[in-house]
Order: sequence, then structure tokens, then C-alpha cells
Amino acid sequence: MVVQLLRRKFTVEQFHKMAESGILNEDDRVELIRGEIIEMAAIGLKHAACRRRLNYFLSQKLGDKVIISIQNAVLRNEISETQPDVVLLKPREDFYASAHPQPKDVFLVIEVADITIKYDREVKIPLYAEESVIEVWLVDINDECIEVYQEPANGEYKKVQKFSRGESLIIQAFSDVNISVDEILGNI
Repeated sequence: MVVQLLRRKFTVEQFHKMAESGILNEDDRVELIRGEIIEMAAIGLKHAACRRRLNYFLSQKLGDKVIISIQNAVLRNEISETQPDVVLLKPREDFYASAHPQPKDVFLVIEVADITIKYDREVKIPLYAEESVIEVWLVDINDECIEVYQEPANGEYKKVQKFSRGESLIIQAFSDVNISVDEILGNI
């Protein structure tokens, strides 16, 4: 006999009510992905250092052209709310106090991955494409490279490039700004 497991899917509204009622607290490292509450992996030293470097170099290079959001909710539809490592947002006077940023507000999403590389590549990147996020970088700490995803269409990115140490990347929205793979990866 085959037993089919039933899954309980949640909406973003229900997810937030869980937090408001104390079922989830601010120390819980979770995201809502396609209606499922997913526990996020612990952040290791290399991962944290990479995120700090991204924050530092992007702040230096872009200044007040962007709002840099670190590990905050950004992609939000009825059944998903992701918390990417770094997001470059369009500046807004209220710093998004009145509403979470939506894909139209996003210049760039950056996911930093070590043990989560497969999940980020196979689950989160397609989710960003479905929501038409114009550009996503996947920083692969293990292979010391950065995958750049652009041109979302029909739930996938039509343009995918891979950059290694010694190469530089250009943010699509800021073609005059270069950042090197070595700046992002540092001496890991």
C-alpha cells in the first residue's frame, strides 16, 4: 500500500501571523518558499565574510544610488517570501517602511552559497526568474566563482554567465560600475 503524505502549505499572511503570535520568532532563520517554511542554513565564517565584503564594496561603488538590504525579505507574493543575502534596491524616501520591496524595486539580488548551492540554483534562482527579478548573482564560495543570471522570461533566465577569479562583473543597472570576483571572494 502506498501512503501519500499530506503537506500543509502556508500563505505569506499566515507566515507573518505565526511570527506575530510567537510561533516563529525573530531569531528563527526561516523563509517561506512556495508555501513551505524552509529553515535556512547556518551562516559560516566564509559566507558571513563574503556578505560583509559585498556590503562594503557595493556601498563604496554605488553610494546613494541604491539601498543595500542585507538578509531582509524582498520577494513577496502570496506563497513566497525570500530573504536573499544582499539586495540592491531602488532608493526610496521611506526605505521601504510602508511595504516590502517588490521585483520592480530590485536592481540586483545576490545569494551567497556554500552548502546551499544546489538549493539556491534549483529552487531560489527559478523563483526569482518567475518574479522577473532582472539580475541575480549566485556567489559560489566552494568553486570560487559567480554565476550571473539575467533576462528572465517564462520562469527562467535566458542569459547565464560564470565569472572566475581575475575577472570582473558589471551590474546591469550600473554599467559604469565594475566589481571584481576577487573583491567579492576575498582570500577565502
